[in-house]
Amino acid sequence: MKVISAHAMQEIDRRAIKEFGIPGHELMENAGRRCTEEIVAAYGGDGGKRAVVFAGKGNNGGDGYVIARHLLERGWQVQVIVLARREEIKGDALISLVLLPDDILCFCPEEGELTSRYHGDIQAADLLVDALLGTGLNHELRGVYREAVALINRAPGRVAAVDIPSGIHGTTGSVMGQAVRADLTVTFACAKLGHVLYPGAEHVGRLVVADIGIPQQVSETAVGYEFLDECQAAALAMRRARTAHKGNCGHCLVVAGSPGKTGAAVLAANSAVRAGAGLVTLALPEQLHQIAEVKTTEVMTVALPALENGFLAAQARPVIEGLLAARDVLALGPGIDRHPETVALVHGLLESATLPMVIDADGLNAIAEDRSVLQRRAPQTVVLTPHPGEMARLHGAPIPDVAAVRIAVAQEFARTHGVYLVLKGARTIMVAPNGLTAINGSGNPGMASGGMGDVLTGIIAALLAQGYPPWNACRLGVYLHGLAGDLVAGEQGEIGMTASDLMERLPRAFNRLLNRQQTRSLNSGQRSII
Repeated sequence: MKVISAHAMQEIDRRAIKEFGIPGHELMENAGRRCTEEIVAAYGGDGGKRAVVFAGKGNNGGDGYVIARHLLERGWQVQVIVLARREEIKGDALISLVLLPDDILCFCPEEGELTSRYHGDIQAADLLVDALLGTGLNHELRGVYREAVALINRAPGRVAAVDIPSGIHGTTGSVMGQAVRADLTVTFACAKLGHVLYPGAEHVGRLVVADIGIPQQVSETAVGYEFLDECQAAALAMRRARTAHKGNCGHCLVVAGSPGKTGAAVLAANSAVRAGAGLVTLALPEQLHQIAEVKTTEVMTVALPALENGFLAAQARPVIEGLLAARDVLALGPGIDRHPETVALVHGLLESATLPMVIDADGLNAIAEDRSVLQRRAPQTVVLTPHPGEMARLHGAPIPDVAAVRIAVAQEFARTHGVYLVLKGARTIMVAPNGLTAINGSGNPGMASGGMGDVLTGIIAALLAQGYPPWNACRLGVYLHGLAGDLVAGEQGEIGMTASDLMERLPRAFNRLLNRQQTRSLNSGQRSII
């Protein structure tokens, strides 16, 4: 699914009206009609139901007037509360307003009046329509608008939002002080970033993207982002040839671990196995070798030269470089810590290794100490998988500043340094060196526990080893990671989920995507012959 910014939607509207000659009022009429259709489909079209339509003074309110008229025609009892004076309604919204009977209109521009006069009507409504503000909101709600949102959220009736729940920033998904919590949101032409990014995504309810007559070429050429759902992720998954063997399914080398962090190394290596790599070798400090031998079965292990305190030493570099000759991808960083010799090792491997590399955890912290190493690197394909704290160190800015503009920060870093960037978090952001951007749609809060990032490192490395193009490996890897977490949550709940739980569900997650492929093929008329 394509998602766009609020600014991109404004440009779509402008082009539809100016370049294609579609009257703005026609688009408004189509928007209101489509919203009504979705409302009736969701909540029934029988007469006698009561709706309160909250309308702002702009075009979002105009959509609400159209909805009110269509609900009246279907036998609903409708009341329209306009948070403005009548003389403030202009343009296309006024055209729609004058088509409504005066006896259903209530103009309520002043704070306090809304509660004192209409609280009972709001509480008695079966449906509340939020047509207050669209995607252009760029400041915190205040006054009567804030009061209206509070009343909507406290009412027992269902809530349908027009375009986006009022109070949600259309581009960042931020809550602008307070926001409507909708059961249904009907938006137009394309989904907006505010619908899919948190915390806005929690306010949307069921999202419907409605066609309101905007030419397809306008919405298709608008600048946007990919929101990765199960259907799109399934299309990326490759079926294994019937003649496949371990030698042509890729060999991953995982360099990881330090005292107290053997688990990170083992999780990354074992996850590469679970994600389909034909062979996996885990190279870690010699002091940890015996521990790793106990905690792995299918993974081969190599003891690396280390300092007395167990951190990887500079002497490990030639050993690792020797191992690279027979491997397809290098995963570097989980649990290696930040000792100066280990940092120098990371820099040295970036400058000498030509294999595709997936770098996580303290591998990222090593890069943050000298970002210029990315310009001196040998491998063409480098995938970085930071969490917000690591991204803040890479970017050289506080975490809140990075979190406020996650997509822009990730795009700038990926383009500047020519890397694939996977910025982890709720709705993980993926960016290719050319700026292509995807937002992940899988996963849940149960994944907020230690070791999840190590698992993701192993998954992406395994996909690269199996021959997936880097952009596909990042997108599919992130989606599989979240889907496996969703499978765990469905079986045993979110609380107490571990990285090992998730890792064990990876084959099932992969199989689910492949089965979806097969279902789509059968539905398209193709026969499956065994």
